[in-house]
Amino acid sequence: MNRFHEFSIKHEFVTRSLIIIVSSVIGSIGLNMFLIPANVFSAGVNGVAQLVSGFLSMNFNLSIDTGILIFLLNIPIFLIGWIKLGAKATIYSFFSVLAFSLFALIIPVQEIIQDPLLNSIIGGILIGIGSAYCLKYGFTTGGFDLLSVIISKVTGKSVGSMMFMMNLLVIAGAGFLYDWKQAIYTIISIYALSIVVDKIYTSGHKLTVFIVTGKEQEVLDVFKKNIIRGVTVLPGKGGYSGVDRSLLMVVVNRYELYDIEKLLHSVDENAFVNVIATEVVLGEFWTQEQQKAAFALAKGQTE
Repeated sequence: MNRFHEFSIKHEFVTRSLIIIVSSVIGSIGLNMFLIPANVFSAGVNGVAQLVSGFLSMNFNLSIDTGILIFLLNIPIFLIGWIKLGAKATIYSFFSVLAFSLFALIIPVQEIIQDPLLNSIIGGILIGIGSAYCLKYGFTTGGFDLLSVIISKVTGKSVGSMMFMMNLLVIAGAGFLYDWKQAIYTIISIYALSIVVDKIYTSGHKLTVFIVTGKEQEVLDVFKKNIIRGVTVLPGKGGYSGVDRSLLMVVVNRYELYDIEKLLHSVDENAFVNVIATEVVLGEFWTQEQQKAAFALAKGQTE
């Protein structure tokens, strides 16, 4: 078990590090080669950094690179993330922003196509891909992404919709600072980003996980220690082998699936798992804030 745990930690670190690098490159390309050349603004803090950079350049003839502003504007948001999401997710998010800022400095601002509509769509899609895969692996690209995850986990609303609502500020800024034509292109870019994030990440969506295992008690024990979700246990039997097995059913949010996969793999590598989308959940289904409160209560009772 210890060897598996060590391997799991190393594998997780390598995977997340690769995700940070690849997503930062993809996002920086979307920003520097599609959005900035067309004067179209990105979502979140990236867009705010573009607005601040443009404002300083036009009014004070002061040129500050967008990558530097992205990093500086994210600092207070990281403090909020540290409190609400914990150290682990925030540290990965910090390195994600650091990598994005560096690649935004390295990758040149270069116009590839001259159509502002295509620039808006392609730039939004590329930045959305980078953001979504970071979210999928348990951290963010900082900025409004981080705030959106916090709000989503409290309210149960989808991350994409939260991002779009918060980015109305960027849209308004684009309209007042430049013109409303650029604001419309910014809306298109942010909408494309939001759609991509919800398609890839879908944290606000519910999933039903069916697990066929011969190690029922071990799986239940590790679930009880690490997640607060109701698990229904049904008797089962292999259709070909005739061996008795248990069928476990649990409904989770999308962001919990990654943790369930790791926990399950730690006790039963041969478990069969089927995940299906769930349209509606009736009855008590806790948000992450409620889960944290329950964990804290349980910890206090055992001490």
